[in-house]
Amino acid sequence: MTRVLVLYYSTYGHIETMAEAVAEGVRAAGAQADVKRVPETVPEEIARANHFKLDQGAPVATPADLEAYDAIIVGTPTRFGRMASQMASFWDQTGGLWFNGALVGKVGAAFTSTAVQHGGQETTLFSIITNLLHHGLVIAGLPYSFQGQMRLDEITGGAPYGATTIAAGDGSRAVSANEQDGARFLGQHVAQIASKLSA
Repeated sequence: MTRVLVLYYSTYGHIETMAEAVAEGVRAAGAQADVKRVPETVPEEIARANHFKLDQGAPVATPADLEAYDAIIVGTPTRFGRMASQMASFWDQTGGLWFNGALVGKVGAAFTSTAVQHGGQETTLFSIITNLLHHGLVIAGLPYSFQGQMRLDEITGGAPYGATTIAAGDGSRAVSANEQDGARFLGQHVAQIASKLSA
């Protein structure tokens, strides 16, 4: 069975919600989906004071976990148009995997969240994709066959480079149904490609 890792970092829960939707899409394609998160690097007292969501149920990943999967779908919130430092720190520890070419030929994809509609979603997706390309992953985006990203009747996330959501500056906006559909589509799309490549 094709194995897909949904690897995420979430501060307030939006990316956690997207990760679960991505995993649903992977499973709909008949593949195994494991959802794991990267370690929090903010001291606990600061995280609690700033209302971080600390009760996330996903196990914490290690860089060594990555080699076991046929595909890796990475999700992180945006920090000034790039991936959050927690996710960057995790990938900074993968030098040994890079040196050995351990991830070459696997399928990679990205998803993100921003506070506002024009908060750097696409540049953040590219910051994730850049890391994946350096490791030799084959990149899958969110094709326009997911037509939800072309909607004009609501403000919504979504880009050809990956699934996205908009959280609002105070984190008050929930992930919309359309955005969750985009995340599911991404998961299913990646799993289908990974299954073909690993056959």
